[in-house]
Amino acid sequence: MTTHVDSVRAIADAVLYEGYVLWPYRRSALKNQKRWTFGGVYPRAHSERHHDDPWAMQTQCLLEARPEARVDVSVRFLHVVERQVTRAMPGGRLEPVDELTVAGERHLSWSEAAEREITVAALSLDELAACQAVAIAVPSASETEPLTDQAGERRGAIVRSWKRLAGSITIGAAEVRSGLWRVTVRILNTTPLDRPVRDEALERTFCSTHTVLRATAGAFVSQTDPPDELRDHAHACINDNTWPVLVGDEDDRSTLLSSPIILEDYPRIAPESPGDLFDGGEIDQMLVLNILSLTDEEKAEMRDSDPRTRAILERTESLSPEQLMSLHGAVREFGMARER
Repeated sequence: MTTHVDSVRAIADAVLYEGYVLWPYRRSALKNQKRWTFGGVYPRAHSERHHDDPWAMQTQCLLEARPEARVDVSVRFLHVVERQVTRAMPGGRLEPVDELTVAGERHLSWSEAAEREITVAALSLDELAACQAVAIAVPSASETEPLTDQAGERRGAIVRSWKRLAGSITIGAAEVRSGLWRVTVRILNTTPLDRPVRDEALERTFCSTHTVLRATAGAFVSQTDPPDELRDHAHACINDNTWPVLVGDEDDRSTLLSSPIILEDYPRIAPESPGDLFDGGEIDQMLVLNILSLTDEEKAEMRDSDPRTRAILERTESLSPEQLMSLHGAVREFGMARER
């Protein structure tokens, strides 16, 4: 069970952080000036002006269920966090600055993200049929991380702050034939927006939103390749801005991931992968070699841009020759090709 949960979480986390920051993993890179591009559920006021940015996400899937079936639903997303570096001034005042070096370490102002998760557990078929509504309510807040020199004297601080979020998750189901249910999860972002500015909208967006459904005494039906007798029911499911796939162990249909990125059923993280690089559209080997070929100045900016890019750099530089060679390629499909 633990292995199954871990494998599902690994896929869900890869989806959660897809596009978080892209090669060359630096704040100054042009492609990182526009972030949070996958799976956004935007404030309604913004979406009404920018129709390509939806304020709703809906998952519909089929569940073959016995009367005692229970369903857990988890909605996960990233919440943009502003990271403002400040310098200590006389009188204890903190002055915002773009960057600050303290005790030999440079700190840059930029943005990060906090993980948010709302889970509704053990819903019965009767509860699903009655439709359940859950509020998304994250208050605005901030936290301060002091920056001290080697003598312990405060030289500044990193102030992380985030805006409040408001919305709802509606979970329901309808029996389409005996023992077969169409489950619907609808996510809405109703966060107020004072100004129609994209950066302010992003601070109030559910970024990289995805939904995980788990069933006991039930089995989800593949939307990608449903059995012939259920194909019409599967095609009648309406999925807005997301795509549900089966995840976990092959042939285990107890867990479904509804992802803003199109995946196949039972996606896998390559065992030779050295860790998440936030860019599933690229090859790990190419990204790793590109990172290792950066200049010292470029590596310094990558290290200072974000704690997660620092982790990528440190992990990449610690790879052994054997680990680097393992990224050269792996053949996994020959057996399937012979069978055809």
